[in-house]
Amino acid sequence: VQLQAFGGGLVDPGGSLRLSCATSGGASSSYTMAWFRQAPGKDRDFVAAIFRSAGTTKYADSVKGRFTISRDRAKNTLYLQMNNLKPEDAAVYYCAGSNRVILSSVAYSSAYADWGQGTLVTVSS
Repeated sequence: VQLQAFGGGLVDPGGSLRLSCATSGGASSSYTMAWFRQAPGKDRDFVAAIFRSAGTTKYADSVKGRFTISRDRAKNTLYLQMNNLKPEDAAVYYCAGSNRVILSSVAYSSAYADWGQGTLVTVSS
């Protein structure tokens, strides 16, 4: 499965952005998808995941209540709606996916086989 993330940009603190991740190559109903982010000089951190076709979601504590992950299977697209953005949310955001993720491991980058190229989010006034 190929993934392509887009939608990043420059936004003021308190603003909103919606990231998208287009999939191609036939993601099955067992395909779990997630967003990770990496700020300069830091590790790649988990942001949010949506588990298989059941749609169970999980969020990092730092984004709960502000970010929403969703997927549109008809459009083969994963989304991340980001509201009330903070300067510490600035990073390159990556989408990831895998058919072999178990629920207890959705927050681990090593669980994902497929990765998009990343899209830059800058939060600054």
